[in-house]
Amino acid sequence: MKSFTLPIRFGIVVCASLIAYFLMLSLFGLHTNPFFSLFNGFITGFGIYEGIKYRRIELRNEYNYSVGFSTGMTIGFIATILFTIFMSIYATELKPQFLQELASSYAKNYDIGVATFAFIVALMGFATTVVLTLSFMQLFKNPMNNQNS
Repeated sequence: MKSFTLPIRFGIVVCASLIAYFLMLSLFGLHTNPFFSLFNGFITGFGIYEGIKYRRIELRNEYNYSVGFSTGMTIGFIATILFTIFMSIYATELKPQFLQELASSYAKNYDIGVATFAFIVALMGFATTVVLTLSFMQLFKNPMNNQNS
């Protein structure tokens, strides 16, 4: 269980950062513009990068590719699941007209349900997590020096 405490903490912090960013955008009425969701990748990426870096420092010689990869994936998946839950609650309970406002930025005749919206948010989060974790692991993998050749 101790090996999961670091990714859980980082995942919760990433989720809190994503929620704070979304609520800040909603204060200015920019939360329905899909362009601003690109910054979610930077927030998620920073959390995954820092989590893998911290795990590598923490484990030193016991660190390997699979440890770093599972750390990044766990951070991203926890943040994505929690953020998806928040967005679903926001779209149903806090601001029910949010989905219509969001769909109107694309076209006037879209009817997006909460399940479809939650699926898209989760899918974008999971895809971002996988891509960023694989990218960062290229920076954090241990070099394989073959001194016998």
